[in-house]
Amino acid sequence: MKGTRKPQTPKTGSKTRPPEGGKRATLARALSKLGFCSRTQAEALVRAGRVTVGGRIVTDTETWVDLSAAVIAVDGKRVAAQQRVYLMLNKPRGLVTTRHDPEGRPTVFDCLQHLDHAHLSPVGRLDKASEGLLLFTNDTEFAQALLDPETHVAKTYHVQMDRKPTPQVLDAMVRGVEHDGELLRATAVRAVREGDRNSWIEVVLDEGRNRQIRRMLEAQGIECLRLVRVSIGDLALGDLEKGAVRALTEEEVAGLRRRIAARRAG
Repeated sequence: MKGTRKPQTPKTGSKTRPPEGGKRATLARALSKLGFCSRTQAEALVRAGRVTVGGRIVTDTETWVDLSAAVIAVDGKRVAAQQRVYLMLNKPRGLVTTRHDPEGRPTVFDCLQHLDHAHLSPVGRLDKASEGLLLFTNDTEFAQALLDPETHVAKTYHVQMDRKPTPQVLDAMVRGVEHDGELLRATAVRAVREGDRNSWIEVVLDEGRNRQIRRMLEAQGIECLRLVRVSIGDLALGDLEKGAVRALTEEEVAGLRRRIAARRAG
């Protein structure tokens, strides 16, 4: 009588899908979960042959590894789990949201020069002419959750326009304004303060389309003079000085996580 064959546990670096549970992930995702880089960057590193698992070069991004046991290295240096970092920046106008700009323009990382930001990435972006709250983290899953269209974490902006707002203009932004074939909507819009020649409005978005607020105003013949993001969910920019950076508190991070979970559940 033949004996019963015991099931084999996939070895570190196996291409076989592992059993449920444990700390297993594909190699590219493992590098991302460890906080080393984004998943896209990890895929490029793996394909370039710069990643080893247990001393063996692996070029298949879908290779499964056990995060609790695998020795993963990039360019010969072992990758260990990074301490999670969550920062907020009051982005000044004129900076581009990228690490390296091919045109040589100043970037948001110029404000982080005094920090070890090698593994930090901005959560989303603000365009060059926009200001205000911008988050940075090495927690790629947290960043992806905040950016996921399914979560729709609300972002609030204060916008200076070149005239006094009419009820028709504000209502149109909530109903939807068409620009270049796209219907753009705000969740809420209200007047904040008015001057003789311009005014400020508050705009809440639960989506992040390219230059969305500027395009909604432009479609109505209105010029956007300034655009400042003042909050993401319940996290407010507050009195943080322009160009300054500070770490988020544990409660602030937990608050954003609760907002993400609530939006997914709803």
